[in-house]
Amino acid sequence: MIEAAEFVDRAAALGYRWYAGVPCSFLAALIDQASADPALAYLSAANEGDAVAAAAGAWLGGRPSVALMQNSGLGNAVSPLTSLNHVFRIPVLLLVTLRGEPGIADEPQHALMGRITPALLDTLEIAWARLPDSPEALGSALAKARAVMEETERPYALLVGKDSFSASTASPGGARPPRRHSGAVPRARWQGSEARRPSRREALERIAALVPENAGVLIATTGHTGRELYALGDRPHQLYLVGSMGCASSLALGLALARPRLRVIVLDGDGAALMRMGNLATIGAYRPPNLVHVLLDNEAHGSTGGQATVSAGISFAGVAAACGYPAVWEGDALSLLDEALGPTQVSGPVFVHLKIAPGAPAGLPRPSLSPVEARRRFMAHIDGLDLPCARST
Repeated sequence: MIEAAEFVDRAAALGYRWYAGVPCSFLAALIDQASADPALAYLSAANEGDAVAAAAGAWLGGRPSVALMQNSGLGNAVSPLTSLNHVFRIPVLLLVTLRGEPGIADEPQHALMGRITPALLDTLEIAWARLPDSPEALGSALAKARAVMEETERPYALLVGKDSFSASTASPGGARPPRRHSGAVPRARWQGSEARRPSRREALERIAALVPENAGVLIATTGHTGRELYALGDRPHQLYLVGSMGCASSLALGLALARPRLRVIVLDGDGAALMRMGNLATIGAYRPPNLVHVLLDNEAHGSTGGQATVSAGISFAGVAAACGYPAVWEGDALSLLDEALGPTQVSGPVFVHLKIAPGAPAGLPRPSLSPVEARRRFMAHIDGLDLPCARST
């Protein structure tokens, strides 16, 4: 059995001071310890995929990170693990509990996942090992995980069995995120006719003009948004996600918390936001002041043939305000972007729900540089701005 304090100390010695996760009883002591330690950052994510994406964002910002989850939630994390971490080569240390381990009594819902967890990690091409039972072996296990991740630039998993961690001296339940109720009233600007809605291209042109290379970074969600932004002009402060639909805002959250002096603008879509809407609550709770969340809503899954989403009757701005965003805009006028992204910067997180017209230009190009090349260039750009990492959330 390992003391939670010893784990976080040994991990911190290797640079791991940033955690994101979803609880499991096998990890309770570790979460209590990590969230109570003022030298560490712990993000309580809405789901395991968001935890992985937020940890990936922290790593982009220069903070080695750990994602914690029950193995039942490993399936929820498959999308970012395969189409974000794997494709962009973003290493995150995964602590995955082994509920339902064969030969150990557990609840029936864990039986299948307990049998297939190692094989699932193998299928995902994620190297893994069992978390050692003894404190003496912990240091070498963590060092090996770090060495493999440095060599492969891919995640590494430690499987956590029952009773792996002894009780923590921290308060049970861990430190709770602050209760934030912004009371924000969405500022609206509607032009009165759906026919007058701007195109995505017009919106991205305005955003690109408002956010030059020295004024922040742009993270574009998968599909037409990233491709249209690239078509307007490829720039080093732009990162085009090619998968992990719905995870752009979580990635941006992790980056914004890791680099509090870097302005982070995430360009989201209605289908993507609906897929992982729980992250709006996480952003509203942790409230990074340097994050701007722009949702371009064409009420359709444009990249897959224009199938309708359910966004037509949803006030995303109202949801964001209820989740704790202190500054919220909604409407179909490009001037909303001027207010939210202009030189008079508003303390965030800022949320802009901009209705746009459906459709995209024919023959949209795909980025010519590979995801890994784009990621490395993006990180080099951030490092060139000489903005320090944060110590904690």
